[in-house]
Amino acid sequence: MQQSETVNKESRILIVDDEASIRLTFEMFLAREGYTQVITAATFEEALTAIHDKALDLIISDIVLEGERGTDLLRKIRETGIQCPVVMITGFPNLDSAAEAIRYGAFDYISKPVNKETLLRFVRQALQHWELEKEKKQLIKENEKYKRYLESIFSSVNDAIITVDNDMNIVELNNTAKNWLAWNETNPVTNINSLPEDMGRTCLQDALQVLQNRTEVRGHQFECRKADGNKRMISLNLSPLQDEQDEFSGIVIVARDISLPEPDKKGVIRNRFHGYIGSSQIMQGIYKLIEDVGKVDTAVLITGESGTGKELAAEALHKESPRRNMPLIKVDCAAISEDLLESELFGHKKGAFTGADHDRAGKLLQADHGTLFLDEIGDISPRMQLRLLRFLQEKTFTPVGQDTPIKVDVRVIAATNVNLIKKVRAGSFREDLYYRLNVLEIKLPPLRDREGEIPILAYHFLSLFRDQLKRNIHGMSYQAMEALSLYSWPGNVRELSHVMERACVLCEGPTISLEYFPEEIRRRQTHQTNLPALMPPATSLGILQDTRALNSGQFPSYISEKDEIIDALKRARGNKSKAARILKMDRSTLYRKMQRHTIQPEEFT
Repeated sequence: MQQSETVNKESRILIVDDEASIRLTFEMFLAREGYTQVITAATFEEALTAIHDKALDLIISDIVLEGERGTDLLRKIRETGIQCPVVMITGFPNLDSAAEAIRYGAFDYISKPVNKETLLRFVRQALQHWELEKEKKQLIKENEKYKRYLESIFSSVNDAIITVDNDMNIVELNNTAKNWLAWNETNPVTNINSLPEDMGRTCLQDALQVLQNRTEVRGHQFECRKADGNKRMISLNLSPLQDEQDEFSGIVIVARDISLPEPDKKGVIRNRFHGYIGSSQIMQGIYKLIEDVGKVDTAVLITGESGTGKELAAEALHKESPRRNMPLIKVDCAAISEDLLESELFGHKKGAFTGADHDRAGKLLQADHGTLFLDEIGDISPRMQLRLLRFLQEKTFTPVGQDTPIKVDVRVIAATNVNLIKKVRAGSFREDLYYRLNVLEIKLPPLRDREGEIPILAYHFLSLFRDQLKRNIHGMSYQAMEALSLYSWPGNVRELSHVMERACVLCEGPTISLEYFPEEIRRRQTHQTNLPALMPPATSLGILQDTRALNSGQFPSYISEKDEIIDALKRARGNKSKAARILKMDRSTLYRKMQRHTIQPEEFT
């Protein structure tokens, strides 16, 4: 009785026999056993009609029908494509009839007379077989669908993906990898050793490490050359390929191009712009603003924290302006005393003050028909504020010690890292000068607001200082990059530049590691690492592994899932059908999950 519980009592069973007593007896036996969907047919034609009208799970047919043979019915059943088991009943069993029934795909045949136990045993066996066949077909269908789904992902991702076996033979690679390697179908690359020299050597070195230690290699950066001879910066991640029994079967290599692409000529997304590096949305807005403001010949005030690139903005404005072929003259107002700043800006005549032994043209005159950039404008004295205001109003100035004013055509760009509005309210900066300078404002964002740009800037400075210092440095460790990303950067891009220069000076090997960074950066990374992780880092391999769970809107949680399945099996006393109903899932899904978690239902009976 226990065994019969594993059979679906709602299975649809067709009984075909020209003797009414046998049909009635079989139907009664099955009904008393709990089978609820039993139909009967007395003739060949009735049987064909039932087969076409109903989706059947089992057919029981006499081998001899009035005017027809059961084997002819069996042949018709198979011709229609119906695959459910068919049990033949014969009153005169012999080798020929058995062979014919088997040839047409009968599940089994029973000799008359048929008692209750024999009938129920054959029904149970046939239905169990049919359930297994349906589950097998469903699993094959799901696996094929999942395989096509993964192949679609595998082929479409922008990263290059290569899988290799234990002997470093290439098993499969996606379209990106083929493009990188200039794949030739008639003469394909078959082994890592056959890859282009730079990439092949690095991949082989990392793959051997994975093969030996059975652990991942993450974030290994190196340079290689494209087919056109240009350099490409690659970030390499390798993971062991293991099946459900943890048997090691090869390695998956994921390579990402982290080189800085050339600016988009259409201006849609740019990674570089007049010395700026970065492609975040906020920087795209800055690039567009500089382009627009540069063309307008008016005063501009550049604001932002120290290290955000205000001087770069002034240079970019000048290059985008009609004055681009004339001088850009820079003055650091905070670095010069008040008396010297006046002479520096306006110039002086010989003898105007002690030490003035010759005439000197000031920065304003040097910038005639060009651009004057006044950095740290918030630090100039009230007297200098007044003189600058007069120049902006009248476009003329008088050198120190001279009576005749000079007229010039100069565009003024000012910059400050202080809040000039607060200085105006405090009375330390002239309000009229502020509005003269702030006709248009460009507010530069701090590095912490430039989302996702730490890596691209870090590699830019790495490449810059590596070449300057003539160091053989290929990249940074994963931990080093993570530390840079976690740090708040109060000194902004300038601070990041200094940190990368320091690391390049101290690094003696091919990879910059965490130890070459200042203590405040290392301390921040250590603190974050000790916090509980809310979600594992996403990798290309992880995306492939969890695609189905993510697609269904559920985050995979295999530990809790296993506990739920075990609890349901306990409540169902090992009955998988009941457990599936408790869990509100198909039985085939439950069987697959039980195999994944190596759960044996016999443990709960």
